[in-house]
Amino acid sequence: MSEMTIRAIALDIDGTLLNSKHELTPEVEKALRDAANQHVQIILATGKSRNSAVHLIKHLKLETYGIYLQGTAIYDASGKITHQKTLDPDLLRRVITYVDDRDFSVIAYSGTRILARSVNADMSESTTKYHEPVPEAIGALQNVVGTLPINKIMMIGEPRAITALRWQLNIQLGGAARLVQAGLSNMLEMLPLGSGKGPALATLLQDLKISPAEVMAVGDAENDIEMLQLVGVGVAMGQAEQIVKDAAVHVTASNDDHGVARAIEKFVIRQQPSPAPAVEDAATTVIRLTPPANASGEHS
Repeated sequence: MSEMTIRAIALDIDGTLLNSKHELTPEVEKALRDAANQHVQIILATGKSRNSAVHLIKHLKLETYGIYLQGTAIYDASGKITHQKTLDPDLLRRVITYVDDRDFSVIAYSGTRILARSVNADMSESTTKYHEPVPEAIGALQNVVGTLPINKIMMIGEPRAITALRWQLNIQLGGAARLVQAGLSNMLEMLPLGSGKGPALATLLQDLKISPAEVMAVGDAENDIEMLQLVGVGVAMGQAEQIVKDAAVHVTASNDDHGVARAIEKFVIRQQPSPAPAVEDAATTVIRLTPPANASGEHS
């Protein structure tokens, strides 16, 4: 791969930026700060709402745009939506009714609001463990469709049942919406046609006047693949499924082994010049000291 200057890093959060305990490790935090000190933009790209990332935005003092709700919403640094896509109300009503009749749990995302017919323990855990608020129990979701803009819905069930549901919905939708999974076998998401992290990142980079070739993206799941394929340096996490690794140009360490930090060190942090030789004359000895080169031991 030819050497290039990376101007922005697009990062999935769960399974990528955070470890398996949903923590930001000191090693990854340091790498992010080093990149920011070189004026590299840090773009968070998650399937969750912006609420799930506020603690990271504040902790890292990020002042950049972000991609949320599987790319159906782009927010600026102030928390204002600059671009969004929503599901067709008629299609949404039909799908919710179909899924309800088969006893799957359904969660609807409308901006920063999370809505459900009722809230059970599994649903509560599925949201709060990712720093999301507990869904609002509002009764039949069909009643708010057409009144509130719905960016996406998430369907929750047993993994085998979710696999069958994806097959059934693919036939029924006939290409009218998009189905994705974010690395969790018990969850299936429906998005507006043409949405996703990849298309959202392309839109955002156009706004920022940054070429995709000048971007590194890092992810671990199916919903990250388009984003990895779009940019100059697509990086898959070490624990990612093979389909994600096949879409990347580089595979880094796992999220429990500071994979994001290793990728930033390899592709983003500019190498410092080697120390210049000492210059000596009869009267004075002048020694120019510069930091040693930052060498990474990781290989593609």
